[in-house]
Amino acid sequence: MKASVQVANFTWPGGDAAIAPALRTIGEAADGAGLDTLWVMDHFFQLEPMIGPADNAMLEAYTALSYLAGITERIRLGTLVTGIHYRTAGLLAKTVTTLDVLSEGRAWLGIGAGWYERESVGLGFPYPSLADRFEQLEETIKIVLQMWDGDRTPIDGTHFQLTEPINSPQALSDPRPPILIGGSGEKKTLRMVAQYADACNLFVFGGPDELRHKLDILKAHCERLGRDYDEISKTAAFIIYTGQPTAEIVDQVRPWAAMGFDHVMFSVPEDYKGTPIVQLGAEIVPALAEL
Repeated sequence: MKASVQVANFTWPGGDAAIAPALRTIGEAADGAGLDTLWVMDHFFQLEPMIGPADNAMLEAYTALSYLAGITERIRLGTLVTGIHYRTAGLLAKTVTTLDVLSEGRAWLGIGAGWYERESVGLGFPYPSLADRFEQLEETIKIVLQMWDGDRTPIDGTHFQLTEPINSPQALSDPRPPILIGGSGEKKTLRMVAQYADACNLFVFGGPDELRHKLDILKAHCERLGRDYDEISKTAAFIIYTGQPTAEIVDQVRPWAAMGFDHVMFSVPEDYKGTPIVQLGAEIVPALAEL
């Protein structure tokens, strides 16, 4: 089982001036800890009330990932996940490609339908209906895949029109940056996972029975579409705490591994210190590899 770390909070001791050095500490620690991927949220306001007040510090995701690309060497980098309505399809393709090139082939495209209306309205982004956002999600994935394939055929979609979908430089990941789709909608999201994605990200708070049901739905979509279910990485996010015993964390994750999940993303509240991430790599990564 792979382990990654997600940075979901940038409000650290020292205020705004401490953000860059703290993020450097996190990046360097994660890079050396044997973790698979370093993820950041693609939000502009903090998630209220889940994590903190909306006006707490929140970095723009791809700028932050580009910074991390420059200070790391091996860890993969991605968003968990990009809201579909924050960038046009062509811009998103260029943005993730740029991250992939500057990280020398370490980018993920994490993507979803988006949901945080407050930040959209607050910063002047359009906030289409849920049905339109799902249409945009699928259309965007198709466009990004076409551009990564080097196909410059003009695109006249429902939501996006591209007369010259040129993507130069081209992504370095072979055969392309992997795609993770976040969300667990049974009719649309999981069908798109089966059709296009390399990974899904499901919410664990529904409990084991709910997760088994979602995986059964995904498997049914795969069978209908002729997709190998085992090709798709099943990922889930957890919060762990400094000093939490390794055995306790492994026991927390074990039921999900037995269900078929193969990748966990940990949020570590004191990640800015670096040492909890070093501990994660030294103790928890080897233990999870045995699951």
